[in-house]
Amino acid sequence: MCKALITSAIVMFWIIQAWPQTKLSPRWEELTAAEFQSAIEKSQGTCLLPFGILEKHGPHLPLGTDLLNVRYEVLRATEQEYAVVFPEYYFGQILEARHEPGTIAYSTHLQMELLQETTDEMARNGCKKIIIVNGHGGNEHLLPFFAQSQLEKQHDYVVYVMGLVDTPGGPARKTSVDMHAGESETSKMLVSNPNLVHLDRANQESGGDQARLKLPDTLYTGIWWYARFPNHYSGDGSAATRERGEFEMKTWQDAIVTAIRAVKTDQESLKLQNEFFEKAKHPLDTRP
Repeated sequence: MCKALITSAIVMFWIIQAWPQTKLSPRWEELTAAEFQSAIEKSQGTCLLPFGILEKHGPHLPLGTDLLNVRYEVLRATEQEYAVVFPEYYFGQILEARHEPGTIAYSTHLQMELLQETTDEMARNGCKKIIIVNGHGGNEHLLPFFAQSQLEKQHDYVVYVMGLVDTPGGPARKTSVDMHAGESETSKMLVSNPNLVHLDRANQESGGDQARLKLPDTLYTGIWWYARFPNHYSGDGSAATRERGEFEMKTWQDAIVTAIRAVKTDQESLKLQNEFFEKAKHPLDTRP
């Protein structure tokens, strides 16, 4: 009887050894608590926060386009270089689209406070290197300012911001005006979520520049976007192609992979932050 039990135990051991191990998901929300600990170790404390928004995207794309695209890219980048990916984050700057249905525009102080508490909580859970990957043009000023604001108070982690990625080259573009829900963004959605693209609706509204302000380039005013694109649509989404989308998504994905690898090997940023805060305690001791 004992011999049979031993034999059975040996067989079970080899079955378990041969059973394919579950691949560790990069998605924070899919991990168990124990898996999360393993994920932080595997990622070397490197975590990604894909940053989007809820806003109109012409007459043919979903409200969550920016996050849908950036999260798609981030998750595919982690297939090449593992990192933990934070859940859906839609809480950025979109005041210029408050007149459009479906837009969620939080107050500016809440945007900053929520983002700070989010990164603080991520760090408390072991994310000592946090890359905010932007997917929305309206965040391009907010996020560098947030990164700069990290010098207000000392932290035991580093925030990195990866802005929007230019994609020169590739298949020839058909349009010249292409800033929002146009050829480029629609092409990318044809790759990430083709079932949510309605190309037949893309010409139901104008995405043309109405140029209603006549100011010199040296001046900035918050109403500039509405003055140019009151339909919150810039370009012509009907010009989109999957070929263009695949080129742009591959370029973006490669840039994210490069960023993850650079951050993983970065041993200087936190040291310099700590050095800065030590000196900031005694500014008169800093040699001019």
